[in-house]
Amino acid sequence: MDKFTEIEEVEKVISKIKESRKEKGYSHDVMAVELGISPSAYNKIERMESKLTLERFLQIKKILDKDYSDFFDIKTDRIFNQTVNDQAYGNIEHYYQDNKDVYEKLIHAKDEQIALLKSLIKQ
Repeated sequence: MDKFTEIEEVEKVISKIKESRKEKGYSHDVMAVELGISPSAYNKIERMESKLTLERFLQIKKILDKDYSDFFDIKTDRIFNQTVNDQAYGNIEHYYQDNKDVYEKLIHAKDEQIALLKSLIKQ
């Protein structure tokens, strides 16, 4: 990623922070108080005169009660969620029991074949 692209990405994040702040009805002063910094320092973040650190971003994200995806262009078509519920767990247990039963039957059949072969050898 070249320097120009990085700056554009940061601008997008800052723009989304501004939008989210305005949606919440928070002023620069409110954000500054919540972050424990001066209003001037917060203004510098939004004007990109001061770098936005990861720690500060995480604080802002929490204050604005937003998800990461609200600030970044995350393609959700590649996100997979798997839900495990009691029914799915029951199905797994059922398949496990079925496999166990088949396995035990195979062992029993093998033992019978061994016994048969031993009896044939003794004759």
